Amino acid sequence: MQKQPAGAHQAVGDLIRRYREIAGLSQEALAERAGLSPRGLLYLERGLRRPYPATLRQLADALSLSAAEREALMLANQHGGAAPPATEDAAEPAAVGQAAAPAATPATGPLHNLPASLSSFVGREHDQARVHDLLTSHRLVTLVGTGGVGKTRLALAVAQGIVGNHPDGVWLVELAPLADPGLAPGVVAQVLGLYEAPGRSILETLCDYCSGRRMVLVLDNCEHLLAVCAQLSGALLRAAPELRILATSREPLRVTGEQCYRVPSLSAPDPRRLPAGELIGAYEAVRLFVQRAQEQRPDFALDERNTRAVAEVCARLDGIPLAIELAAARTGGLGVEAIAARLDDRFRLLTGGARGALPRQRTLQATLDWSYDLLGGSEQSMLHRLAVFAGGWTLGAAEAVCAGEGIEEREVLDLLGGLVGKSLVQVQEAGGEARYGLLETVRQYAGERLAAGGADLPRDRHLRWCLALAEEAEPELKGREQERWLARLEAEHDNLRAALGGAGRGRWARTTCTCRRPSGASGGKAAT
Repeated sequence: MQKQPAGAHQAVGDLIRRYREIAGLSQEALAERAGLSPRGLLYLERGLRRPYPATLRQLADALSLSAAEREALMLANQHGGAAPPATEDAAEPAAVGQAAAPAATPATGPLHNLPASLSSFVGREHDQARVHDLLTSHRLVTLVGTGGVGKTRLALAVAQGIVGNHPDGVWLVELAPLADPGLAPGVVAQVLGLYEAPGRSILETLCDYCSGRRMVLVLDNCEHLLAVCAQLSGALLRAAPELRILATSREPLRVTGEQCYRVPSLSAPDPRRLPAGELIGAYEAVRLFVQRAQEQRPDFALDERNTRAVAEVCARLDGIPLAIELAAARTGGLGVEAIAARLDDRFRLLTGGARGALPRQRTLQATLDWSYDLLGGSEQSMLHRLAVFAGGWTLGAAEAVCAGEGIEEREVLDLLGGLVGKSLVQVQEAGGEARYGLLETVRQYAGERLAAGGADLPRDRHLRWCLALAEEAEPELKGREQERWLARLEAEHDNLRAALGGAGRGRWARTTCTCRRPSGASGGKAAT
């Protein structure tokens, strides 16, 4: 079979573009309507890739084409414009174990379809090295993390660095715009230039093609298609021993052999303990803010007047790259101090994403909505209730505060574990006990959802739990267990402060004295 030349499918591409322009749609809008990736539609319109009949049907439905227009589209696809009509073998390469070369492949050089970066990639040197090492020793590596933390950018940076090591290519498969899970295998096949073969499933075609090939698939944004991505990855890895998959998702795929790498936030300084001026730029979050601010204002630079405000913005936004970029985009019309002062209303402030980005990447609210909408009803309720905690909590505290009104105490552990898996709740071990927490951005989002629902039970339970803790601690602060109880109160300092702030005076006021370190006790700050 001869490889189709670039532009061999220009006729159908021109027709798709013409119908789209008549409908008054952008490429992005049509791609979203049809369940395709914007880049995939771009390749179709340029004649670089031959669409499946099923893809044409999706486009025709999205464009509301007439019967005559649909027929014209199908005929244009069959004949390929200026290229000779496809032979039976060429139209069905997978049936004989062949496939058209990916249309985006250059004639010479490494094989890939990775996009050229339009902006600098800041920091992540350690993360890149770690993921590269994991991908060398594991065949499926999944980058997991909260929305906006930079999973895709990290995956693309790693992929760019390994292109020359895989003779059969490194191929990006963008899954975010895909609404129908059943179309995922077809999108992978489309990226690889494979065509439908009568009597064979797309999965069989993919497995045959990948078998024996040394290549990497980058499956980006799997979280809303977890089941099909897990099934697809498992089948391909079993069929193709030389294949490696780098996936990004807000939770693991849970496939045998999967190695997860939790993508951390960018390093950010503590505004209360700023390092020397020349050292603050070593923090990744600060470097990102400065670079993106300079895209708005070329004269922007760190100085004595704005350093603390920049540090505060980066810290309060939890070092989340998307949030920091959205904040930096505001420097065109606001000073950094004004941005920092408005972070209590961050979801209205941080809305200036690039027009070419996916809708869920244009605002901070949208990226959290995407994660929230993937939760079950009980998980959503659990997340709302966890917003009452400040500074973290233990499992026992979560059971005491979050149970009730539809959530049984025995369900709390599983719900908490589910939110950890979905990268909405953070967990770390402290003193032999797991301690959980929310990034401040997630906490503010969940708190707004809780307030919108008008539920008082979690706040009331949080107040009662803090009071019970203070009353239990009071007699122990002068006994043999003094240090252990002081450490416990230290850990719950923010919760106690939040409870006092919400409860006002009266019975709560007297607990203030019970929670302070007694005279002569060593170390630390007061617990309230």
